[in-house]
Amino acid sequence: MTIESVTKINKKILIVDDHPFIIQGYKNAITRYMPDSFEYSIAEAKDCETGYYAITDPEADFDIAFLDISMPSFETKSLYSGEDLAKLIKEHMPECKIIMLTMFTEFLKLKTLINKVNPIGLVIKNDLTFDELIYAFDRVIKGKQYYSKSIKEMLESHDNSIEIDLFDKQILFHMSKGTKIKDMPQFIPISQNAIESRLVNLRELLDVVGGRDSDLVKIAKTKGLLF
Repeated sequence: MTIESVTKINKKILIVDDHPFIIQGYKNAITRYMPDSFEYSIAEAKDCETGYYAITDPEADFDIAFLDISMPSFETKSLYSGEDLAKLIKEHMPECKIIMLTMFTEFLKLKTLINKVNPIGLVIKNDLTFDELIYAFDRVIKGKQYYSKSIKEMLESHDNSIEIDLFDKQILFHMSKGTKIKDMPQFIPISQNAIESRLVNLRELLDVVGGRDSDLVKIAKTKGLLF
């Protein structure tokens, strides 16, 4: 009779993405990583709502979480993105290693994400191949940071410069004209909650946290972000 001499380590994984085929791709890569050493318990969620219940389940204790940044919101719990789910994970299971994946390439969004969440893994989806995903997983499971090629190139090329996207520019423009935040969705095709979230990011980026709206506009003009 053969006695099993190797005890596999169980790794509990959470994957949150609103595209089922992407979830399946991640699962295919994960389960092929060192199958003789690890076994995997993989939970799936498709949006902020199902992600919330997976994370707040009293029995949940994930080792690694893959989070898409852009996904359907759960407004009841003020969860609007994978970034919000990452903050929830840090609150409920601070030892969980977070890998965030996105199609976004705006420097402001990524810089803000790094400052607020500091995920151990950050990936532009266009950088990702099957082999690269396994390499990223290897780095993270060993406690090492992994930023994909585009992320590293962006951080190196931008240095400490400041860039904002079109929505942020529109928010600053309408703020400079005295438009109230509650009225901005009439002019900008995003929700009031999204506008308020972006304003928090802009205040942190421009170091005017707690200042007046006029202070934010003034600094934006000095930085060449508003004319």
